[in-house]
Amino acid sequence: MAKVRFRDVKQGRAPREPVKRKRSAASPSPTPRDADIGDRMKAFLTDSFMILTPILYVVFYLIFGSREGFAAHRAQGWLYILVSYVAISATFVAASGQTPGMRYVRIRVVDRKSGRRIGVLRSYLRQALGVVDFLFFLWIVGFFRRDHRTPHEILTNTALVYDAPEEKAR
Repeated sequence: MAKVRFRDVKQGRAPREPVKRKRSAASPSPTPRDADIGDRMKAFLTDSFMILTPILYVVFYLIFGSREGFAAHRAQGWLYILVSYVAISATFVAASGQTPGMRYVRIRVVDRKSGRRIGVLRSYLRQALGVVDFLFFLWIVGFFRRDHRTPHEILTNTALVYDAPEEKAR
């Protein structure tokens, strides 16, 4: 005979009745999880090397001729660099929802409410505000929020979430 447990008696279950858990075959896909700070930093560093480094080379050596030429026109050079970076990264986000760094870490930019990819204008605004966040150290806000969202994500109502695992084709 099975041992009667106090927990079973208190919850009104028969002593031999197994605990039944609800399982459905067609369960809805889980809601995407917000990306961690570490993965966000990995994506940013990867994008810095893959997108920003070629832009720096082009601006330094093809536009200004040398580092000394860049130093003589530093403000203009940084404007070229930042505008190019925003344009290229925003184009990636608008086209696929990911930059190369985000693809490497398997995160993507989505609309906070609908969970869908964002449009072209919002991706440009998001990336431009992201540069402002970076320059004025506003990205530190992400360390103090539970969802790790930074001011440029809050203002554009976007989020970085993990990709849904792809099903394997047989």
